Amino acid sequence: MERHGSKAGIGVRRAGRYISADADTRAGGRNIAVEKPVVFISADESCLGNQYKGSERPGGAAAMLEHWRDGAWTRKDVWTCAPSTTNNRMALTSALVALRTLGGPCRVRFYSDSRYLVEGASSWVPKWKRRGWRRKGGPVENLELWQELDRTAARHEINWRWVRGHAGDPRNEYVDFLAHRAASAQSRSPPVPSGFEAWLEGQRETHDRFFDFLEFAPPKEIL
Repeated sequence: MERHGSKAGIGVRRAGRYISADADTRAGGRNIAVEKPVVFISADESCLGNQYKGSERPGGAAAMLEHWRDGAWTRKDVWTCAPSTTNNRMALTSALVALRTLGGPCRVRFYSDSRYLVEGASSWVPKWKRRGWRRKGGPVENLELWQELDRTAARHEINWRWVRGHAGDPRNEYVDFLAHRAASAQSRSPPVPSGFEAWLEGQRETHDRFFDFLEFAPPKEIL
């Protein structure tokens, strides 16, 4: 990942994936434990045509990953799409595409405006697993995606946080923009340098908002 003000990043690109720069290292025959990197993820989903029954409902899912290191932010965007889907499936997909980007175990603060995703990942999944992946009322909807998310999330320490959508949070507004664009264009992208800063400038110039948001300030808290 490229970092603002530096060519360094969250991880080293190796064999087609990102390897965590803060993974455990070996020196003098001893393992040196290094604290897991902290990554902030903002994710959102979009499903077009939900109001029309019996029609195609193209969807998109997107995420922005942020890592604070050496006094600067590293930011990456990733997004994907589906030709016909649901909001709930795209919410789960937004988490999957984001977490797959991480090359090693991380401490993650994950933000989404999908209660289905946040409450499911933090509360429902443990109960379903105790019942053999079943709800009290019957089968688990989108079971294969929930099981994949459970496997993918297991290597990380994740703090799932719900945020209110369309409420003026610039990170949430930005990933909503990415997800809607992915749904409309039916486009996919591997992790790329984030366009968040340029998008913010555009919002300030054309919509006169987000002037109080400090995109280069350090995180207020870690986890």
